[in-house]
Amino acid sequence: MLIRLEDTIIFALIERAQFAHNPRIYQPGAWLDWFIKETESFHAKARRYCSPDEYPFTPIDQLPEPVLDPFIIPRLLHANNVNVNPSILSFYVYSIVPAISRQASLTLSASRRAVGIKGAEEYDDDDNYGSATTIDVQILQAISKRVHYGKFVSESKFRDHPADFVPHILNPNREVLEALITKPAVERALLERLSVHDLYEKYIIPLTKEVEVDYLLQRLDGLSPEQIEALRTSKGGIPPEAATATATSSVPPNIAMTARD
Repeated sequence: MLIRLEDTIIFALIERAQFAHNPRIYQPGAWLDWFIKETESFHAKARRYCSPDEYPFTPIDQLPEPVLDPFIIPRLLHANNVNVNPSILSFYVYSIVPAISRQASLTLSASRRAVGIKGAEEYDDDDNYGSATTIDVQILQAISKRVHYGKFVSESKFRDHPADFVPHILNPNREVLEALITKPAVERALLERLSVHDLYEKYIIPLTKEVEVDYLLQRLDGLSPEQIEALRTSKGGIPPEAATATATSSVPPNIAMTARD
């Protein structure tokens, strides 16, 4: 699943790179913000944001209720409020778009100078607002899903060795928790496979770790002292007496608790 998401992100970035920067569409309250809300309003009606691996950029209380009935399966994640979409949107708009659109903007500038258009009018804006923003939303949704999938990774690692995590959750230590979830060999293999190395190294991987650690820091919320003690002394796996109370949620069937990335 993660490889498919990464391929989706790469191909969408290639598509976005054919258009100029078009900075006016990224101004607060302008075209991108409107486009995101309209798209997510439609998707919310189709139950998209009932799934725990989907997070809207629009505040959830500003989106309509689903028109489809919920489907119920056991919840896999501990209750949490971790959402880094504001950071994803910020780094995409201010760092990623200017970088990937630079060549298209330079080509546009040269073509306009050739017909006598010079100065501010020659640069950055090719009027392809609809096409560019359609791809922007696809990229943002894919990055969000990829980053927030880190919650499932954290839950899987926590369930395997809860005793390793509990002390550093009770006395919050982000550095140790990050070390427990980090697999340098996996990260190196991922970076070697991808042609958008900087995007992953500087943004997606760090944000995914942030999600994983933030999730872990909330992993003991609502548990009794007895449940926490059972986890703290566990030799591996979740003891039955420490299991979180069963809840229900709308969860895509392809989410498995065997994630290791």
